[in-house]
Amino acid sequence: MTQRQPTYQERLAGGIVGLLVGDALGVPYEFHTPADIPPAALIDFTPPPRFPRSHQGVAPGTWSDDGAHALCLLASLLDRGSLDLHDVGARLLAWYDDGYMAVDGVVFDVGVSTGTALRALRSGTPSAQAGPCGQYDNGNGSLMRVLPLALWHRGSDASLVHDAHQQSLPTHGHLRSQVCCALYCLWARRELAVSSDPWGDAVAALRAIYASMPEALEELEWAVRPDDPPAGGGSGYVVDSLRSARLVQAAGTYEEVVRAAVSLGNDTDTTACIAGGIAGVRLGIHGIPARWREQLRGSNLYGHLVDALLAWRTRDHGG
Repeated sequence: MTQRQPTYQERLAGGIVGLLVGDALGVPYEFHTPADIPPAALIDFTPPPRFPRSHQGVAPGTWSDDGAHALCLLASLLDRGSLDLHDVGARLLAWYDDGYMAVDGVVFDVGVSTGTALRALRSGTPSAQAGPCGQYDNGNGSLMRVLPLALWHRGSDASLVHDAHQQSLPTHGHLRSQVCCALYCLWARRELAVSSDPWGDAVAALRAIYASMPEALEELEWAVRPDDPPAGGGSGYVVDSLRSARLVQAAGTYEEVVRAAVSLGNDTDTTACIAGGIAGVRLGIHGIPARWREQLRGSNLYGHLVDALLAWRTRDHGG
């Protein structure tokens, strides 16, 4: 029998839940080397006995800053009806200060560049200028949250790329981070559209858009190098995070993809979040194991947002 393909709505929901589940799966394994990660078959929300889990006080099935920031962006897009950087920055600051969009209101992880940016936001720096923009400020903090933009966006590819660049600015101002966010959004859009070559089509579209943007094109060709064979080490560097997420898609099912992401070690929650979002779009909500969907905490935070996203996008998709 031919397996039923997920519907458009199931792909949308799968993207949001897929990033949250991937994040939560990776939380206990963060900062461990690949050699220290358990065999893939044993990677679960609750690690094997005697594994020295990270964030020991965090209950299994809890997402980290990755998922919280993605939900901040999604809530802002749905409430404002457009990308409002001031509102996004305010929500990120509310997460940092008050636990907004964090499970149980508890904040337990924040990147160095993101922390610097949020302190700048608190001091009154505009959102578009808050993110550090040095070459060594290219962590994965804006990439890990950007998927909701691609799933929400109704505009052209060029408009999506513009907004992907903009949404990076509150925490990561360097052009390289913006380019990675843009490519990831186009990749997700092609997965949602069931392209036969989502990555290749996304790269071609981005090259065409960047034809009049030489600095961005240079970052794409010489830093991201999208034609290179998939490879990655699961680090917190934005380019490596994107490459790692691409690498593990070949693992197969959603479960195999996110377990492969965690097996890379290092920044396990973010790698599995970025990879899990793409796998969730491709395979749909029902491609994510039911036990993980049921064990994922915080349904009161994301459930209504997923429903609102489906309502927003299906108006112009004919159901």
